[in-house]
Amino acid sequence: MQPLPDNLPAPLRQFIARMREIREQRAENGLRDTVVTAREGIEAITRPFHSQIPAIALIRDELIPGPDYEVPVRLYHPAPESTPDQAPGVALFVHGGGHISGSLSLYDPIARKLAAATGWVICSVDYRLAPECPYPSGLQDLLACIKGIFPLLTSQTQPLPFCRRLALIGDSAGGALCASAAHRAQYEPGVRIERQALIYPSLDYSLSLPSTTTLGEGWIPERQRIIWYFDQYFRHAEDRRKVSPLFMPLTPAYPATLVMTAQYCPLRDEGRVYAERLQAAGIPAELVDFPGMVHAFLNLEDLAPAACADLYQRVGAFFHGA
Repeated sequence: MQPLPDNLPAPLRQFIARMREIREQRAENGLRDTVVTAREGIEAITRPFHSQIPAIALIRDELIPGPDYEVPVRLYHPAPESTPDQAPGVALFVHGGGHISGSLSLYDPIARKLAAATGWVICSVDYRLAPECPYPSGLQDLLACIKGIFPLLTSQTQPLPFCRRLALIGDSAGGALCASAAHRAQYEPGVRIERQALIYPSLDYSLSLPSTTTLGEGWIPERQRIIWYFDQYFRHAEDRRKVSPLFMPLTPAYPATLVMTAQYCPLRDEGRVYAERLQAAGIPAELVDFPGMVHAFLNLEDLAPAACADLYQRVGAFFHGA
């Protein structure tokens, strides 16, 4: 296991050191991962570390109908009194959690900060989770939201002001879902995703790139934990390379993309390679790597406030671009 590097902020360094101790204790006691412990784990590394939660002018829960499931969503409108010519676009936010954990309530602080940073309406998607609802349930829910968000907004008895600009924001597993949906949307008549922001995204279900090994022990998440996540998600012998966004075909319809990675994240290399692949295909793409940061650092905001503020500023600047 790699020693902890000097450029980790001190509070984050202490957290990672303690996390390593807990993992060693669990291994010594023969404890194994379960869906329950995974869900409790993400709660434990998120709720205590968000002391600053901004107010948003309007927050509303809704349901978006899908082919076989009504998808719960939470709308965050930063400017509900805006005039039609000033109305913001809509961004679907897809949370992380390894496809098996996370929720609207857990990611509420992050969704609020994205609404404040971008000025867009944020629609946080409570997609179905594995193993109860394995692949492709969560992806189907996101695709239903892409097609259904504007009909939902226009059908309200008290419509919210918005303009028909659609974007995606996803972190970790949510980044995988966003990228996968964006690839499918290239071939959907009448669907245009203008841009997407991918935050330390999972893009290669085959784990073929070096960082999943070189950073695969002692960090968040460890390689064996990632494999376990994917085993919960893929339950029908899917070809994991074929369903990985990193290897999906690209057309000029693919949206402009901001990819953000962390220096000590096992998924770092797939984010970098993905951005390079988009650029080579002529798709506007930007890569930002956050030095001294780990996977899921947005969930640990009080331990790395400067990096989190920088990330939100960069997403805001990306969304304010032409």
